[in-house]
Amino acid sequence: MSLQVNIKKKLKNFTLQIEFETDSGIRGILGASGCGKSMTLKAIAGLMTPDEGRIVLNGKVLFDSKQKINLSPQERRVGYLFQNYALFPNMTVEENIMVGLHGTKREKQEKVQEMIHLFNLHGLEKQYPNRLSGGQQQRVAFARLLAYDPEVMLLDEPFSALDSCLKEQLQVQIKEILRRYQKTVLMVSHDRMEIYRLCDEIMTMKNGAVLQRGKTREVFDCPNDPITARLIGYRNISDIQWNVDGRMHALDWGIKLEMKNFNEQRSTIIGIHERDLVLKEEKELEENCFSVEIKDIFEEIYEYQVLVVPCEQTEQTKAMIWSIVKKGEEWEQMQEGTKAWLTIPEDKIIFLQ
Repeated sequence: MSLQVNIKKKLKNFTLQIEFETDSGIRGILGASGCGKSMTLKAIAGLMTPDEGRIVLNGKVLFDSKQKINLSPQERRVGYLFQNYALFPNMTVEENIMVGLHGTKREKQEKVQEMIHLFNLHGLEKQYPNRLSGGQQQRVAFARLLAYDPEVMLLDEPFSALDSCLKEQLQVQIKEILRRYQKTVLMVSHDRMEIYRLCDEIMTMKNGAVLQRGKTREVFDCPNDPITARLIGYRNISDIQWNVDGRMHALDWGIKLEMKNFNEQRSTIIGIHERDLVLKEEKELEENCFSVEIKDIFEEIYEYQVLVVPCEQTEQTKAMIWSIVKKGEEWEQMQEGTKAWLTIPEDKIIFLQ
């Protein structure tokens, strides 16, 4: 199972220019709305024609601008799951699943029953889509897609219309099913947790271009660029200047950091995740520990998201710093306007290009 994509398409605000190859497994495309994620899926499915390039699925050429090949969607054996599921409103659950199936009547019915069992749709066979919940509609759409037995499955924001509790339940079920059937799956999303839970590999995108690709955990552990870092959850990013003594000036935060492992590092941007910062009431005898003022506090279920600004700045700060204080583990007598101490561990700083 392999999918090769190398295409270019001039769009209104940018040019989609993307190249990748993937085998069986689940690959995610992570990016903000409008970056070209869905357009990439539509090009593979034959719903949008690239200006130039080539798309090959399991050795079969779906599109080749030089050879004038452009197979219709029906000829491609590509399964596309739309955001709104696109169920036929005048068909029952079992009729929706049966759409596109080939074989005898008995073979079709057996396949439908297999999908009914697999997706736990018992008792809903004769229901119409408008009588189903959002989660039930999604399971029907997945059942129809899998029953068709496509060579590649394209999932366009498949969980975006569901509430968080139902989303998590269905993600577990869908991941298990996709692993069992060993399909080549390409899923687009702007939800980093969705991507992290489901995908073996990911690509990050901005304005039609791939920024970074790799194993999901490796990309999350070590993003290469500021856009990727923000997409996977880094909110603390700053431009920097290096001093000859190895000290690093974080321009956006107005502070200077001591760097023991300075080795002619030439990056001009750094990032640090808010979970890696240490915010405490009293100062610790550590380097890179700064007096800060608490500017805002956002209470969440298990933690506090705290915005701080350094008290002694080398220049006017351009951005506040996000930190996290866990409930029940750290001091909780925080108030806006009070002072605290923020430690920035050197080994948690990432350098971005």
